[in-house]
Amino acid sequence: MEKAQKKGFWSNFWGLFWALMIALGIRAFWFEPYNIPSGSMIPTLLVGDYLFITKYDYGYSRHSFPFSLPIIPSGRIFEKMPKQGDIVIFRMTPEIQPTLQTSIDYIKRVIALPGDTVQMKNGRLYINDVLVERTKIGEEKMKLEAGKEITYTKYIETLPNGIQHVIFEINDNLQADNTEKMTVPDGYFFAMGDNRDNSLDCRFFGPVPLVNLEGKARFIFYSNNGEGSFWQFWKWKDFIRTDRLFRKLI
Repeated sequence: MEKAQKKGFWSNFWGLFWALMIALGIRAFWFEPYNIPSGSMIPTLLVGDYLFITKYDYGYSRHSFPFSLPIIPSGRIFEKMPKQGDIVIFRMTPEIQPTLQTSIDYIKRVIALPGDTVQMKNGRLYINDVLVERTKIGEEKMKLEAGKEITYTKYIETLPNGIQHVIFEINDNLQADNTEKMTVPDGYFFAMGDNRDNSLDCRFFGPVPLVNLEGKARFIFYSNNGEGSFWQFWKWKDFIRTDRLFRKLI
């Protein structure tokens, strides 16, 4: 009887152990869910969006693993360069942004790659001294978390490689609308939020090491406007943003 109990214990233990290892392996090497906590990527991503990121697009580093475990001590393996316009998740560390107490994840759009120069002049983006094209497509009012309503101007921005995406601007004379010219060093990338006047990004803390990349945002699988919980199925029509479900990201 005692032998059978011991055998059952170890059988359950190893079953749970391998299930955990498989789950961690999937999260580290293939897919990981991610939720949007701030409005820095509005209108592409909204607070309450839940999305999947793929981990294999740019190779792997220690930041591919939970808690940045040093399974890969330095550098990246199977490294691939991101492209302009990719929406990426990267680990922001206190070494890059000294105001941080601990490492956190950021999600932004890749704007420039090693060797490129980046500058903001009067709210306009210049890459390699060439003005990036933007076309006004309208205005949109949005409520901030404090309840205040603000009017954004919407533009379609076209990056040098032809990728187009929508950005929001309040106006062209706010903080970070005029910056010094920066050259992206080898081994780094430059990223910005689509909500240009409400995004803490590389305009403030400089380029980010490629080793800090965690993955590429692929699609939204769920979106909640914050006015209900998933278990409240009778309220789903009021708080689930059905128009955003399974939306592909570029």
